[in-house]
Amino acid sequence: METFIYKTTNGCDIKGDFYPTKELHAPLLVYIHGGGLIWGSKEDLNDEQLRLYIEAGYNVFSIDYRLAPETKLPEIALDLADCMNWIFQDGTSEMDFNPEKVAVIGSSAGGYLSLLSGTFPVKPKAIVSFYGYGNILGGWYRMPSRYFNKDTKVPENLARQLIGKEPISAAPIEKRYGIYLFCRQQGKWLDYVTGMNPIMEMDQLKQYCPVDMATPDYPPTLLLHGDADDDVPYDESVKMDKRLQELGVESKLITIPDGLHQFDLEMEKPLVQEAFNEVFDFLKKHL
Repeated sequence: METFIYKTTNGCDIKGDFYPTKELHAPLLVYIHGGGLIWGSKEDLNDEQLRLYIEAGYNVFSIDYRLAPETKLPEIALDLADCMNWIFQDGTSEMDFNPEKVAVIGSSAGGYLSLLSGTFPVKPKAIVSFYGYGNILGGWYRMPSRYFNKDTKVPENLARQLIGKEPISAAPIEKRYGIYLFCRQQGKWLDYVTGMNPIMEMDQLKQYCPVDMATPDYPPTLLLHGDADDDVPYDESVKMDKRLQELGVESKLITIPDGLHQFDLEMEKPLVQEAFNEVFDFLKKHL
C-alpha cells in the first residue's frame, strides 16, 4: 500500500491509499467511505472487501475528503472532483492502473458521493453505490428521525463542542458520532453539512442531488440497498434507479431482503456473497 496526497487546501492534506493488484495496468476502483459526511477515513474500507477486489484483479484507491461541518458540502464535492482530476492527470504517473477503466464505489454517504461523481465533467466509467442516496433534500434528512430518536438525546451544545475550528479530512466515529446523532434527531443534517437554507437556496442545493443532476451521459450504475435500512431509506435507491432508467442510463438495483444499513459487512451471509458476485459481474462488464 502507498499513500498519496491528492490535494492540499487551507493547510489540510487530503490523502488516498493505493492498494495494487498483481496484474499490471489493471482497472482502478476509487473507494469512498461513509460517515454522514461527518466522520470516517480512507482506512474504513473493510479488509475482506479489499481482499476480494484485489484478488479479482482490481487496484483500489481508498480516499479521504474534508469532513463537515468544518467544511461544507460544496467544498466536499470539490474535493471529490479534484480527486478525479488528479487521478487522470498526476495519478497516472504515480500509480500503475488503466485510466480507461476507472470505477467509483462507496457506501452510505460514500455511496452518495459516488453517485455525485457521475455528474462531474470528469466521470468514472461505472458507479457502485451501497445504500447511498441521490437526494439530500428528502424529508428523511430534513425531519427528526424516529429511529435515531430512540437513542439518548444529544444536546446542541454538546454537538457543537465536537466541531473543530480547522478543516479535517479524517476522524473516528467515536469523536464525531454525536454531531450526526444530534443532526438526525433534530432534522438538522442539511443545516450543519451544507450551511444553506433549503427554502431560500433550493436551486443551489439541487446541484448536489444526483437524482436531479443526472444526464443521459451518466455512467452505468449498480445500486445495492437493504429494504429494512433504518438510516438511509431504501426508497432512495429505488428513485435513483428509476430516474437513471428514464434517462436511458444502464442501471440496476439489487435489493437485500430485510437488509439493514451496512448489510455488506456481514460477509458470511449467502445473500451478501451473492450481492458481491453481482458487483464483480457489473465491474467486469463495464471495465
